[in-house]
Amino acid sequence: MLPGKTGRCGVRGNREGRPWLPRYGYISTLGLDPIEKKPLYHFRPGSTILSLGFVGCNMHCPFCQNWSISQDTVADAGRFIPADGVVATAMQVRDWQVAYTYSEPLVHVEYLLDCMRAVHREEMANVLVTNGCVEAEAALEVLALTDAVNVDLKCFSEKTYAEVLGGSLGRVKGFIAAAYGLGVHVEVTTLVVPGLNDSESELAAAADFLAALSEEAGPRKARPQGALESIPWHLSAYHPDYRWEAPPTDPAMLRAAAERARKTLRYVYTGNTEPDDGFNDTPCPHCGAVLVRRRGYRVDTGGMTREGYAWRCRRCGGEAPFRG
Repeated sequence: MLPGKTGRCGVRGNREGRPWLPRYGYISTLGLDPIEKKPLYHFRPGSTILSLGFVGCNMHCPFCQNWSISQDTVADAGRFIPADGVVATAMQVRDWQVAYTYSEPLVHVEYLLDCMRAVHREEMANVLVTNGCVEAEAALEVLALTDAVNVDLKCFSEKTYAEVLGGSLGRVKGFIAAAYGLGVHVEVTTLVVPGLNDSESELAAAADFLAALSEEAGPRKARPQGALESIPWHLSAYHPDYRWEAPPTDPAMLRAAAERARKTLRYVYTGNTEPDDGFNDTPCPHCGAVLVRRRGYRVDTGGMTREGYAWRCRRCGGEAPFRG
């Protein structure tokens, strides 16, 4: 980056040969969310999480659902909150987990690391919601402090990533593989955009990639208690926004895609729709009993018992596929 220039993320620059971080510590959004909104369905189900949003992004998806903060870095960036202030806020509201979300947190990696270290010092959990488009060295430094991550796998085409989104499929695949290999709880989301990434072949290739990660990992001796053998995949409905005018995702098409993906992956859910027939419930992998019932963000975990960080099926006593 040349002196006096700002990166395409809009929040990092070069001032007289030194890194310039004009948005360090500025939070665009701060609130309490159900953890299912991240979305995370298999990490501390039914809990709430303190969520921090930023401005700026290293990608430029023309269908971005949060474009007002990810693509506009000139407007008000919010208020400054130091890392210890984030921890103090979480403790004040008695919420023992913090999410870095809404726009891309990795473009604020210095502040992100400061917050994550402070959160871990108080034995709270760090949750990262990211596009995963980052170099391997930075990824490993952040993932070492991450308890759970949801990665936006925006498509499964290197051409689409490069020509439409301004990113790299290879980097994102590497990030997902690194997170899973380190024992971080991983879930993945794909916004299904008609005419862009919704072909059966492309969605099948993405499902095969996610399935192969868990198969290659095998029984991993280092797998933390409750770590999943199958990565949960969220297929979310798109609606026209920002610079993209394709029609909204057909709910029936989305459900059919999820049903096909369930032949490859055990846990596949639909998002931005509200099935009321139990389609997004999680069954016990041992006996089939419903462990978690979901209706939108309304969650019932009555099908499980919990001892510490271990969840078990209330009916058969088998280990339940949840973390935290």
